[in-house]
Order: sequence, then structure tokens, then C-alpha cells
Amino acid sequence: MSITPEHPTALDRRTVLRRAAAVGLAVPAAGLLGACATSGGEETEQVSGGTKSATNPLGIKEDAPIEVIIFNGGYGEKYATDVHEPLYKKAFPKSEVKHQATQAVSTVLQPRFAGGNPPEFVNNSGEKFLDFGALVNDGQLQDLTELWDAPSVHDPSKKVRDTVIPGIVEQGMFDTADGQRKPYVLYYVSTVYGIWYSGKLFKDNGWTAPTTWEQFTALCDQIKAKGITPYGYAGANAAYYQWNVILTQAAKIGGPDVLKNIDNLEDGAWQQDAVKQAAAAWAEIGAKYSDKSFEGLKHTDVQLRQNQGKLAFYPSGDWLENEQKKDTPAGFTYQLMPVPSLTASDKLPATAIRAAGGEGYFVSSKSKNPRGGMEYMRQMLSQEGARGFTETVGAATVVPAGSDGYQFPPGVASSQAALKAAGANVFNMLFDNWYKELDTEARTATNELMFGRINADAFAERIQKRADAIKKDTSVTKFKR
Repeated sequence: MSITPEHPTALDRRTVLRRAAAVGLAVPAAGLLGACATSGGEETEQVSGGTKSATNPLGIKEDAPIEVIIFNGGYGEKYATDVHEPLYKKAFPKSEVKHQATQAVSTVLQPRFAGGNPPEFVNNSGEKFLDFGALVNDGQLQDLTELWDAPSVHDPSKKVRDTVIPGIVEQGMFDTADGQRKPYVLYYVSTVYGIWYSGKLFKDNGWTAPTTWEQFTALCDQIKAKGITPYGYAGANAAYYQWNVILTQAAKIGGPDVLKNIDNLEDGAWQQDAVKQAAAAWAEIGAKYSDKSFEGLKHTDVQLRQNQGKLAFYPSGDWLENEQKKDTPAGFTYQLMPVPSLTASDKLPATAIRAAGGEGYFVSSKSKNPRGGMEYMRQMLSQEGARGFTETVGAATVVPAGSDGYQFPPGVASSQAALKAAGANVFNMLFDNWYKELDTEARTATNELMFGRINADAFAERIQKRADAIKKDTSVTKFKR
């Protein structure tokens, strides 16, 4: 997720984001962020607005500087330094753009928020990302309604919200303490999740990507006989890659409402039969076809093993190909397959897939120039900004026209083909962005399950207890979809 994911994204984030926070490393909900109001830091004095015009619809002060913080993970930082920041400078040449890249967003930014001097624009992703829900609760995020209603850079006859794929504005919405739902986060990357393999490895061995569970386990037996580890993920910092697979499986078994119930903290949501069936099936994969040493490895270590031909299947989002490009041998040919169907009675077909906006970005409401941060987003969401991102990192954005005519690398081409094949059977989950503590608990329980220390019932019970505690905690704002 790198959320990498690292993302979350996402979509962590994943993110996806969103995105891959390690246990105990990300800022917990409300706690440290809550210190912003009582830390003694002085609130930043904001610059006055500028004159609104056709080229400056948000009315930013044209010579006011902005500060941009980018998570330097699976997508790197060049898309910001070489594409988006130059676009902003071209539109507003009198403005200075200060840039910083980091792999530890919370470490860098938590003191900034506590001190009352946050940056304007943040790519909130990676192993140490800030809790979106806590940021919303603390009033730290800019309401993006005005951005979404502003005219698009590339087509002023359309609002920005009308130039992105359906559901993206809603995905970044949070319910506030006073019961209002507002957009606070931009999920920018069109992220498809699945299980990855080497096209070359499969072609050389005459293997075909399985669509059923029987085919999947039979192929794992063949792969194991070849001396290759059939399946694995990194337990040290990317356990959410695997809970994503388990919950994707659960959605196929019981339908997308399984995930909706989890997101909405419904009673017993984690103890639904579909979740337990999925957990039991994947626990068996962990026991028979994985490597226990993976629990102590980070995502890049396990991904490298796949590049070296030592691992066949690896779960991730489609940032993987770009993240591994320096270590991927020629002809490796990344390919994505959807999670196989578990039974013939599954409610969703084998082609069903999780896809969403990934990589969460926000504007700090208490920064000096939040309007400048929103304008930076508007430039990102132009066709030129989207196309530049795609050409730099090889990933699609939520601005569909930004990828017109672009030849994706093999892995992303396969994920886009899988997305098209899924048709209406595309789903998503949001609890990890809404409740950081629940994400952390799910990661811990997933490692316990996959590395043989608990069974499916205990897995479901453990996460359900944390979900119940969050639901009862009156200090935590609850979200619904």
C-alpha cells in the first residue's frame, strides 16, 4: 500500500487507500490529534483571498505560497515535482510552491498540526499515515465542496465533480459531529485490487489463472511441487493486503452488503457466516501454501521474492507494478486476477472485484492558504494533470479522460481489463479509513489467522469486539454508507 497503500488508501490506502499503517505507528484516533486544540500552539493566520475570475474561480491570492507534502511510496514524488507543481506554477507564477517528500507522514506532520502550522496540501498515505477520521473530528480538514463545484480547468462548462468517475466525491465524505456529511478527502488514483502473478512464470509452466477455489488450490499444489511458495503477503507492515482479500472473498460469498454492514458497525457484522467462511478458507491457504517467515517481512521484501521467481501469488492493488519497477526483471509481465470464487453458490461472480479511488489527499483547513491547496487539487484534476500522473507512474486516475490513448504497462492494463470485465460487480469498503483502530485490529487478527495462531471464529470474534468498542465510544464520530 505502500495505501500504498504501502497505500491505502487506500485506497489506506492504501491507501486506498488507501493505504498500510503498521501497528502502533500511525496517529491514533482523536488522541494525539486532539492535542492540537490544547497544545499551546498558535493558530496560523490565513492569507486573505484574491479576486475570483474565470482563471481563478476559487479566488486564491495569486502570490501566496503553498506547501505540498507528498508520501514517497509506490508512486514516488516525481508526479508532484514534474507535473502537478509545475501546472500550479504555470497558472499562478507569482506563487512559491514548497515541496517535501516523506515516507513517514504522521511523524512529519503531527507536530505541525499540534503546533498550529500545518501545510496546505498533504498526500496522506503509507505506513505512517494520519487518521482521516481524527483529522475530521478535530476540524483540521478543509471542506472541499467549493472545489468540487468549481469549473474544471480543461472544460470550464463542467464542474470538477462532473469530470471524475462516479462515487469519488462520495468516497471522500465524512459525517461531522453535528450530523452533516461533507467531502474532505480527494481519492485520486483509480485503484483495482486483486491477486498478482508473473505472466512469464505462468506461460513458461503452462498455468492458467484460476477462477474457482478448486482450481486455485490445485494450482497451488502444482506450484509447491515446483519448489515455489504458492502464496504470501508481508506481515510486518502490509497485513491489510490480506484482510482485503478475506473481505473481498466474503463479499463474493454473501454479496456487497457484507462489507456495508462492516463499514456501518452493524451488530455482529464481522461474525457473518460469509466472513467466517472466507477467513477459514484463507487460513488453510496460509497453513498449506505460504511461508511463516513472511510475517516478519515488509511488503518490498516479499514483492522482491515474487520478482525473483520464489513466490507465485501476491495480493495488492495495482500500484504494485510501478512500485517494483526497479526490481522487476525484463519479461516478468505483471498480471492481476480477481479473488477466485469459493463456492458455486457465491452471490457475486468470479469476475467481481474491489476497486476504488486510492491515495488520499487533503487540504489543511488551518493552514495559511487553504484556497491555494484546493486550487492545487483543481490542477491535479485537469486532464493535463491526470495525464501527466498516468505517464509518470503508469496508473490511471479518477479523471477518465486523462488516460485516453495511453498504453498502460502490462499489469495496469490487466487490472483495467479486469475492472471492465467486472461490469456492475464492483465493490469497495471504507471502515479502515473511518476507524483507524479497527484497521489496526484487523491487521493484527489477520496475521494471527494466516500464521496459524487463531482460527476463523476467533478471528471474527476478535475484530468484532473492537468494532463493538468503537461503536459504544461516544467520543468517536460514526460514519454510514
